[in-house]
Amino acid sequence: MKKIFIPVFALVLLGSCDILDKPPLPSISPENFFQSADDAEAGLTAAYDALQGTGLYSQDLITVGEMPSDNCNSNNGDVASLDRISWTPTTSQVYNIWRDSYLGINRANAVIKYVPTITMDEARRKQILGEAYFLRALHYYNLVKLYGGVPLRLDPTESGEQSVVALPRATVEAVYTQIVADLTAADGLVPAVNANRVTNGAVNSLLTKVYLTQRQWGPAVTAANKVISTGKYSLLTSFKGLFPAENKAPETILEVQNQGNADGNNILPDLLLPSPPATYSFPKFNIPTAELLQYADTASYTNGQLRPNRDRRWTLIGRTNAGLDYASFVNGTSSSANDRGPFVYKWPGAPNAFNSPDNTYILRYADVLLMYAEAANEQAGPSADVLEKLNLVRTRAGLAALTSASPQYASKKAMRDEIDRQRRLELAFEGERWYDLLRYARHNQAEAGAHAVTALDIIQQRLNRPDANYLLFPLPQAEINNNAQLQQNPGY
Repeated sequence: MKKIFIPVFALVLLGSCDILDKPPLPSISPENFFQSADDAEAGLTAAYDALQGTGLYSQDLITVGEMPSDNCNSNNGDVASLDRISWTPTTSQVYNIWRDSYLGINRANAVIKYVPTITMDEARRKQILGEAYFLRALHYYNLVKLYGGVPLRLDPTESGEQSVVALPRATVEAVYTQIVADLTAADGLVPAVNANRVTNGAVNSLLTKVYLTQRQWGPAVTAANKVISTGKYSLLTSFKGLFPAENKAPETILEVQNQGNADGNNILPDLLLPSPPATYSFPKFNIPTAELLQYADTASYTNGQLRPNRDRRWTLIGRTNAGLDYASFVNGTSSSANDRGPFVYKWPGAPNAFNSPDNTYILRYADVLLMYAEAANEQAGPSADVLEKLNLVRTRAGLAALTSASPQYASKKAMRDEIDRQRRLELAFEGERWYDLLRYARHNQAEAGAHAVTALDIIQQRLNRPDANYLLFPLPQAEINNNAQLQQNPGY
């Protein structure tokens, strides 16, 4: 996505002494920027561009989704507090995610406020507004699952007045109500097909996540089924073929689009990969844990042939210039400690000096199938419907299809454990694990023992106490300092 640059033109003084009597040039503000259909498109492009922010899908949102979990660790000082679950109100990721989320919200709000005033094609106007509603909902969903209740800003911030910028926190319930309202509005405005942009499939996929997080199983099943029943989406034959993302239809539902330059880039490969191919050597982020790598099959070849019935997400594929490629990770073989051992390999494109062209998945079809299976199982227990969706993911991975005679079918708890396991193995390193563990913890608070592993179990391991305060991030100290109406989360 191209960022928007607004040129500033210099005046050439030609010797006239009354030049200083000229009226000042008008400033550029949202109300005088949004004048034409092209301006509407540019405003929407800026709203999409926010997804590439360091605090969002080019670094921190993915890092926070993995580093505190049982999937990853690191000895890099920039993410050490995430690994140890010792973050504070001044931790950089705590501030960056908040900052870039509200930047994206403000850009979406400007589109929502001003595009209705432009004379333009009505069908395209509706699509633009629907896309902006979706983007605002996405940002608020990311905020509420990490921080709890947050200020609900539904108009662009156009003044520094305290009455404008110093809003109190809305309740968690109010934030989710707004998210659902935005997604409902978007669903009626965006098309079924919209290359590299928001579609009905993206809207209902995100709505499924929202309902699943709230443990509203019936609405989650309904939203996921709206995606599945279109027949538009299916799994790629090759799991390895999903990476790098690069608009991998028919499995892609929504990706962050990156161009591999300073105007649209992904810094994750340089943060995650050994050198080479990374630009230089340093302790990397999101190192796969030994516990997770127990799922990897290090002896998957016999006489050069891939053994049958192995999990193709974790089997040896071949060699790269970084080391041995096991589909979801690469085992670096360098003599340097920084570049030896397992590294995430789901962004395998040339890092390009922190300007990688690799896209990042926001929503993909395998996730929707697993969410459907989870919600349907919670609603009514194991069924042929649950097995059908779960088996699509399992068999693409090379695993045998489950049947009603399988032990996983014996109870809701047994099926839940299998779905949890498949989510972990399918979506590893894509920024989902910690957020799953957070909602599992809240499910266990409502239904004791529902999930075998939750965020509270990880917190217990790291802190030697199951401190529920760490189920939320603190609010950034900089925001507390600037907004006297904000109250900090408990424990911070």
